Amino acid sequence: MRAPLLVLLAVLAVVAEPARAEPPREDLPRLSGRVVGVVDGDTVDVRLESGVIRVRLHGVDAPERDQSYGKAARRALSRLVYLETVAIEPVEQDQYQRLVARLWLDGRDVNAELLETGNAWVYRHYALEAASCAREQQARRHGRGLWSLPREQWVAPWEWRRRETRRHPFTDYSKETVAECVQRLGK
Repeated sequence: MRAPLLVLLAVLAVVAEPARAEPPREDLPRLSGRVVGVVDGDTVDVRLESGVIRVRLHGVDAPERDQSYGKAARRALSRLVYLETVAIEPVEQDQYQRLVARLWLDGRDVNAELLETGNAWVYRHYALEAASCAREQQARRHGRGLWSLPREQWVAPWEWRRRETRRHPFTDYSKETVAECVQRLGK
């Protein structure tokens, strides 16, 4: 009981600061470019001096285009970053040759903002920060973005993509606690 409580207190301390207050880390390499396309709710095309690259936002997963709220998630990301100059903190390159990264816009953490506004889920398999779980839960609690949909439409995008091969119902994350979310991070 003590360990989950300590995790929850640590998460709440981090989340008390809004996404806008966290500056980009100066010790990490960063690229700068202009967003010239928004592919979906978690992927953008950015023009660097060397050309255009596709950037998949790290630790978040927005609803797919053919999923409930998919088009709205894309519009939300577009309103936020389209034609804006962003700082890119690379994390890795994925199997589709996209740069997986955190985006910063005027000192605001775009990835965190998508969670806070309910325009994306925490991508539990790849996310590493406990604060992301708290941001998602807060958006869910307040019915922001995709969390304003009826509960039966709250389908995690990673499950939606496998819907044709699933043999069991979608996971109900509606009662998931921050501590339970944190336990799933990076797994």
